[in-house]
Amino acid sequence: MKILSHTDIMSLNINPIECYQWVENMLRNKERTILPPKISIKPSEDVFYNVMPSLITDSEVGGLKVVTRYPNRMPTLDSQIMLFDYSNGELKALLDGNFITTMRTGAVAAHSVKLFAKKKFSKVGLIGLGNQTRATIRVLLSLYPNKRMTLRLMKYKNQHELFVDYIRSLPNAMNIDFEFCDTYESTVRGSEVIISSVTYFAHDVCGDACFEEGCLVIPIHTRGFMNCDLFFDKVFADDTEHVNGFKYFNQFKRYAEVTDVVNRKVSGRENEKERIIVYNIGLSIHDVNFAEKIYRIAENRDVGLNVEFQPPSNKFWI
Repeated sequence: MKILSHTDIMSLNINPIECYQWVENMLRNKERTILPPKISIKPSEDVFYNVMPSLITDSEVGGLKVVTRYPNRMPTLDSQIMLFDYSNGELKALLDGNFITTMRTGAVAAHSVKLFAKKKFSKVGLIGLGNQTRATIRVLLSLYPNKRMTLRLMKYKNQHELFVDYIRSLPNAMNIDFEFCDTYESTVRGSEVIISSVTYFAHDVCGDACFEEGCLVIPIHTRGFMNCDLFFDKVFADDTEHVNGFKYFNQFKRYAEVTDVVNRKVSGRENEKERIIVYNIGLSIHDVNFAEKIYRIAENRDVGLNVEFQPPSNKFWI
């Protein structure tokens, strides 16, 4: 069994475009996986344990990710991934899940921008400027290396300044402008794409009138945009089982899974006026697929710690 630490995985320098391609492949082939709904345990309002299993039969791998959130811990979110050989159930690897969670989340959000945003979008409102938003913009810049964009940043402490420094350090950032916003309302109003990575909102971030025609909303952690469910033209999600318990699920005007849009079974954006919201709750097939790809890269580069797990080789008696 191989153990891959956070440092091991970071040393592999995974390309953002690879992350996008891995996400695209899983969304296209979601129906060929075994994906039960995640189990979420919430001992309190702001603490959770999410247990996320899946099997990717084409790759002969299975896996289980556990992600936890503790608001007073640094970092707040933490995760680990167990990777199994689907052919015999052998535990192949134990991986730190932080880079994988961050980059697959960012890649999925960037994928939704490419799939559902207006063709000539240029103004992107960002609420929450942590790692997941950094990952989203990092992948987005790789997808649109020559596109001029204005990133409209919701100010919070000094995070907006740190975010600007980070983006300016990336390749393809020469066409990026920045605008600082003081309120949620001013961040949303005038943005063609709104991405929120805030993990908790007690209420909706702003009223209906703030969301202009043609906008795309991607609430990475779902909170803060419940009012959109009632008046947006279309709602998409990565998995129906993740959203069919939403308060207004039965009142969505039009609903479909992202996978069906990718595979052209249903239409995505049909005009420049549609308001669209996309709930990517999180599919463990992305985590397991990333873990398998990273495991193979690490094997080829001899990165990580190999240990003998030594399970029983025969039936045992106590």
